[in-house]
Amino acid sequence: MGTILRYATLALVLVIVAMVSALAAMRLAIHGQEVAVPALVGLSPSEAEKAVAGLGLQMTIERQYYSPQIAEGRIMSQLPLPGTKVRHGWQVRVAQSLGPTRVSIPDVIGQSERAAELNIRRRGLDIESVAQVSSASIPADQVLAQSPAANAAQVVTPKISLLVTAAAEQQMFVMPSFAGQPLGSASRTLQDAGFKLGNVSVAPAPADQAAAAGSGGEPSPASIIVLQSPAAGQKVTLGATINFEVR
Repeated sequence: MGTILRYATLALVLVIVAMVSALAAMRLAIHGQEVAVPALVGLSPSEAEKAVAGLGLQMTIERQYYSPQIAEGRIMSQLPLPGTKVRHGWQVRVAQSLGPTRVSIPDVIGQSERAAELNIRRRGLDIESVAQVSSASIPADQVLAQSPAANAAQVVTPKISLLVTAAAEQQMFVMPSFAGQPLGSASRTLQDAGFKLGNVSVAPAPADQAAAAGSGGEPSPASIIVLQSPAAGQKVTLGATINFEVR
């Protein structure tokens, strides 16, 4: 009985040892395939390719930027960062320097958006973004500001953002009622408020009143307003023309 127990214990110990060894081997195999990403900034593309290839990694140049600090053609940034642990075959993405900008940033302030765009693209630059702002004192479609500024130095990317004026929104007013008011006072009120007096016609009188008064006649400042166009309550813009019908 004691012999059987010893054999069973020995077999259990061997199984445990085998499992621990298998786990250790698996962990070693997994981590053994990881490498640290090398530092590539400042290297030429060929040097960087050799550095990553020696570790079983790959490299892709994704973007190019102007840089006053990094010489033209050299690697200026990388992802993953140096020292990051990655698996064999991992792709390292880098950006390449175009060197210091060799183009001057044009002054497009005061130009139309279209003219500014042509001026910028003619110099090999791109439009980053265009924002608009309304202005009552400056005509629409005019460049108010730009970034980078004209002749700016230390430009990293060859892109320019513009701020352009948009057409000012027209001010709206609610049309009041002039019914029952004399034409003369209503006309003065309209003109003082910045509106225009349009057509003034005489409303036809009822048959009995027309027979007693004879034919209609011309409107006068004392004529009373009975109808208006636009009607009371409608929204109108400053400078709109108002028409009346009077008696």
